[in-house]
Amino acid sequence: MQRKPRILVVGSFVMDVIATTGQVPRSGQTVYGKSFHMAPGGKGANQALQCARLGADVTMMGCVGDDLFGKVLLETPRTGGVDISHVLVRQGVSSGVGHVTLEVTEHTAQNRIVVIPGANRTLTLEEVAWIREEVAGYDMVLLQLEIPLEVNRAVARWAREAGVPVMLNPAPATDLDSELLRYVTYLTPNEQEAATETGLPLRTENGTLSREDLTAIAHALRQRGVENVIITLGGSGSAAAEPDGIRCIPCVRMDHVADPTAAGDSFVGALSVGLTVGLSREQAMIFASYTAAITVSRMGAMPSLPKLNEVLDLLRQRDCRAFPLSALDILHT
Repeated sequence: MQRKPRILVVGSFVMDVIATTGQVPRSGQTVYGKSFHMAPGGKGANQALQCARLGADVTMMGCVGDDLFGKVLLETPRTGGVDISHVLVRQGVSSGVGHVTLEVTEHTAQNRIVVIPGANRTLTLEEVAWIREEVAGYDMVLLQLEIPLEVNRAVARWAREAGVPVMLNPAPATDLDSELLRYVTYLTPNEQEAATETGLPLRTENGTLSREDLTAIAHALRQRGVENVIITLGGSGSAAAEPDGIRCIPCVRMDHVADPTAAGDSFVGALSVGLTVGLSREQAMIFASYTAAITVSRMGAMPSLPKLNEVLDLLRQRDCRAFPLSALDILHT
């Protein structure tokens, strides 16, 4: 490839309203929190911004409301280099909001998120119709499940017809649409989503996810017609389905875990960039693991997403030799 990869993201914008606490309240219980802040996010916007911060040429399609949150949600991607000229501002509708409870202990941080879709769910087929004529000019299309299913189906079909690979991050977890899956090249659920979507158990043995269960889940997803299944496993790393089992990539550990919000989006964005610049699937997963590791060491969704030079610095510090860093040179141009 003699130019930066071009990536199209069709997805959501969500303002995260975040409360940190040392203890998540039980039913009927009130507890004191440690802090409160807001940060722009949304799975689609997070992935778009991560791709852009890593050097890709990114276009975002989505919808925000005509409110204060909508203005803030657009500003961060815009200043981060994402083309938001196709993003719609819906009159009389609120922007998407994510209510995040972050349970912080001495060594870990766990989040629980409730998403109110708002304007994200109002996107229509007519409003994305321009993609049909232009999708062939992109190297990858990224989709998630926070916008209407019929929009995802149409965009994925147009991309497939044009020979453009489609990466679907099936979140939030739901029953996967068989028609949509026919057009998907890369499926990237996390462990809970993968278990939910297959109806298969994912047990933990001595603090480690069962490799046998992971293999069964990955095989079940591949049986539904998806060529590449890559499951993110949080602190356990990631796993890719192989014809005879799974290939696991270990987690990249950081000294401090501040907030896992957007870690999966960071991984997906970096994975797509790695693949579009010519890294192998395994190499792209390693690149994505280093990128997501930086994300979890910071607070917030979009504010936590690293730039290319930060990821390269970490790769050098850890003496990663999984692939030559010169493979990423095109991203500097």
